[in-house]
Amino acid sequence: MASEPLSRQDIDKALGELSGWALAGDRIERTYTFEGHLAAAAMVGQIARVQEALNHHADLTLSYNKLTASANTHSAGGKVTELDLELAHRIEQIAAEHGVGGTKGR
Repeated sequence: MASEPLSRQDIDKALGELSGWALAGDRIERTYTFEGHLAAAAMVGQIARVQEALNHHADLTLSYNKLTASANTHSAGGKVTELDLELAHRIEQIAAEHGVGGTKGR
Protein backbone atom coordinates (compact mmCIF):
# COMPACT_ATOMS: atom_id res chain seq x y z
CA MET A 1 0.00 0.00 0.00
CA ALA A 2 1.18 3.48 -0.82
CA SER A 3 1.83 5.75 2.12
CA GLU A 4 1.65 9.00 0.15
CA PRO A 5 -0.98 11.51 1.28
CA LEU A 6 -4.14 11.49 -0.82
CA SER A 7 -5.71 14.59 -2.33
CA ARG A 8 -8.97 15.88 -0.88
CA GLN A 9 -10.68 14.82 -4.11
CA ASP A 10 -9.37 11.25 -3.79
CA ILE A 11 -10.40 11.11 -0.13
CA ASP A 12 -13.91 12.39 -0.90
CA LYS A 13 -14.30 9.84 -3.70
CA ALA A 14 -13.16 6.99 -1.44
CA LEU A 15 -15.42 8.11 1.41
CA GLY A 16 -18.34 7.78 -1.01
CA GLU A 17 -17.77 4.01 -0.72
CA LEU A 18 -17.57 4.06 3.08
CA SER A 19 -20.95 4.54 4.68
CA GLY A 20 -20.76 6.76 7.76
CA TRP A 21 -17.06 7.64 7.43
CA ALA A 22 -16.10 11.31 7.16
CA LEU A 23 -13.03 13.46 6.96
CA ALA A 24 -12.38 15.19 10.28
CA GLY A 25 -9.37 17.46 9.93
CA ASP A 26 -6.52 15.26 8.69
CA ARG A 27 -8.21 12.00 9.71
CA ILE A 28 -11.04 9.79 8.56
CA GLU A 29 -13.41 8.61 11.25
CA ARG A 30 -16.64 6.88 12.05
CA THR A 31 -18.63 6.16 15.21
CA TYR A 32 -20.57 2.92 15.60
CA THR A 33 -23.42 2.48 18.08
CA PHE A 34 -24.18 -0.90 19.67
CA GLU A 35 -26.87 -2.34 21.91
CA GLY A 36 -24.45 -2.55 24.82
CA HIS A 37 -20.88 -2.39 26.03
CA LEU A 38 -19.84 -6.00 25.43
CA ALA A 39 -20.73 -5.83 21.72
CA ALA A 40 -18.71 -2.64 21.30
CA ALA A 41 -15.76 -4.10 23.21
CA ALA A 42 -15.84 -7.31 21.15
CA MET A 43 -15.45 -5.30 17.96
CA VAL A 44 -12.33 -3.61 19.39
CA GLY A 45 -10.61 -6.98 19.67
CA GLN A 46 -11.39 -7.89 16.08
CA ILE A 47 -10.19 -4.53 14.80
CA ALA A 48 -6.96 -4.95 16.77
CA ARG A 49 -6.23 -8.21 14.95
CA VAL A 50 -6.78 -6.58 11.55
CA GLN A 51 -4.59 -3.64 12.53
CA GLU A 52 -1.77 -5.98 13.50
CA ALA A 53 -2.08 -7.85 10.21
CA LEU A 54 -1.92 -4.57 8.25
CA ASN A 55 0.73 -3.10 10.58
CA HIS A 56 -1.41 0.04 10.56
CA HIS A 57 -3.42 1.23 13.54
CA ALA A 58 -6.39 3.53 14.02
CA ASP A 59 -7.19 5.37 17.22
CA LEU A 60 -10.10 3.55 18.84
CA THR A 61 -12.28 5.21 21.46
CA LEU A 62 -14.63 2.91 23.38
CA SER A 63 -17.46 4.14 25.56
CA TYR A 64 -20.47 2.28 26.93
CA ASN A 65 -22.17 1.46 23.63
CA LYS A 66 -20.13 3.45 21.13
CA LEU A 67 -16.89 2.85 19.31
CA THR A 68 -15.14 5.53 17.28
CA ALA A 69 -12.37 4.64 14.84
CA SER A 70 -10.15 7.47 13.60
CA ALA A 71 -7.23 7.00 11.22
CA ASN A 72 -4.41 8.78 9.46
CA THR A 73 -0.87 7.76 8.59
CA HIS A 74 1.87 9.08 10.87
CA SER A 75 4.63 8.27 8.39
CA ALA A 76 2.85 10.44 5.80
CA GLY A 77 2.83 13.49 8.05
CA GLY A 78 -0.46 12.62 9.72
CA LYS A 79 -2.39 12.69 6.45
CA VAL A 80 -4.90 10.24 4.98
CA THR A 81 -3.41 7.54 2.73
CA GLU A 82 -4.52 4.35 1.01
CA LEU A 83 -3.57 2.50 4.20
CA ASP A 84 -6.23 4.39 6.13
CA LEU A 85 -8.86 3.66 3.53
CA GLU A 86 -7.97 -0.04 3.46
CA LEU A 87 -8.22 -0.17 7.24
CA ALA A 88 -11.60 1.61 7.12
CA HIS A 89 -12.91 -0.94 4.61
CA ARG A 90 -11.73 -3.78 6.84
CA ILE A 91 -13.36 -2.17 9.87
CA GLU A 92 -16.60 -1.89 7.89
CA GLN A 93 -16.46 -5.63 7.16
CA ILE A 94 -16.10 -6.31 10.88
CA ALA A 95 -18.90 -3.87 11.67
CA ALA A 96 -21.25 -5.64 9.25
CA GLU A 97 -20.55 -8.91 11.10
CA HIS A 98 -21.61 -7.14 14.29
CA GLY A 99 -24.78 -5.79 12.72
CA VAL A 100 -23.58 -2.19 12.55
CA GLY A 101 -22.23 -0.27 9.57
CA GLY A 102 -21.80 -1.73 6.13
CA THR A 103 -19.61 -0.72 3.18
CA LYS A 104 -21.17 0.70 0.04
CA GLY A 105 -19.77 -0.16 -3.35
CA ARG A 106 -17.05 -2.63 -2.48
